[in-house]
Amino acid sequence: MSKLSASLKTLINAPFSRPGPTAAPPRIADVYRAIARDAAQNNIGSQPWVTFSAAATITLNAPDALAVLWRVASEQPTPALPPVAAAELIREVGLKCIGFNGIPRTINVLGSFRNSGLPADVVSQLATTPTRVPRAEDLPETTARGLGLWRSVYAGVDVKLLDKLAESHPDLPVHILNSHYGPLFTDPPNHGAGGLATVGRALTSLVAIACLRAQTGVGPQVVSHIFGLRKAVADGTWLPHGEQGASADDRESVRGVDWLVTDAGSEWLLQSIDRIVGALGGSNFAGGSGGSDAIKAKL
Repeated sequence: MSKLSASLKTLINAPFSRPGPTAAPPRIADVYRAIARDAAQNNIGSQPWVTFSAAATITLNAPDALAVLWRVASEQPTPALPPVAAAELIREVGLKCIGFNGIPRTINVLGSFRNSGLPADVVSQLATTPTRVPRAEDLPETTARGLGLWRSVYAGVDVKLLDKLAESHPDLPVHILNSHYGPLFTDPPNHGAGGLATVGRALTSLVAIACLRAQTGVGPQVVSHIFGLRKAVADGTWLPHGEQGASADDRESVRGVDWLVTDAGSEWLLQSIDRIVGALGGSNFAGGSGGSDAIKAKL
């Protein structure tokens, strides 16, 4: 195969195209610590604030900042999460970001996070067994999980929305349900048994809100998933294993989510995401700074 010409390489890596990751500014640790302090004051558990902070950071393609988030979440003397648990949570959030951001940013950010962001003793303890390998016998259950999540997020408009999506393309709702909501946004049975983190119904809604807010340009979807989080609390699915079956650890994993669904809580959530985006230089996704204006200047 022929090599790329020098001029083509130069064009690929032109500064206005922002070909590399977002650098971590010196003050990003202070931003994460401030969010952690605010979360504690509002009785929000560690998993919710780490989840939305990780999702926003991954959306902005900032692997170095993600490593800083991990250090803040696991730093002594009072770590929010044990080091391995914090790393696993961030990895699982990164996986679920695929459904909102696409594949490339998750590949790049999680690869860098593992290879240069984590110490070797933590990397050696990370889970290595996949849980989402498709099997024919699991298809009905996976499909049912995805449809159940869809109905929970979009309760009241779920059927109407599927019909509307099908008008745009007949395979659009098929792909959304069977490639994202079923196998990705919901967890297969025994998912956490091998050490992988569980990002359940409520935390997945936080991933959605953080990714979409950080992207910019998709306000209607932000609204939909803020309502989706509220519906999780309303229908009881926000608690892993339900009200009757939830353990103390289950409740701790979503502590404070019932406040995040209030107007005040949702405002704090969006403002916290905005603080991360601002610290990282603004959105570099749709409509982000340095996009079309920079291209026009180049042309």
